[in-house]
Amino acid sequence: MIECPHCAELPRPEPAPLSKTCTECAAAGSHPVQLRLCLVCGHVGCCDSSPHRHATAHYEETGHAVMRSFEPGESWRWCYVDRRLLP
Repeated sequence: MIECPHCAELPRPEPAPLSKTCTECAAAGSHPVQLRLCLVCGHVGCCDSSPHRHATAHYEETGHAVMRSFEPGESWRWCYVDRRLLP
């Protein structure tokens, strides 16, 4: 599988997570279903199965295109621009 062009623009190594959970959910008293890590800046947000979809909101606010799962044992990535699952 060929990487999308947005992956080539990512910082190497990937940024350190800015938190261990979705800070927006914590502030709102909500609980994330699963977490996603922005591979541009390290923001940790909740997935689209969570009520507030903070990872997607982060992409919409910043344009940071690629995130990865922040769940133990998972390493897949997603490009919001290309709407594509990446290895």
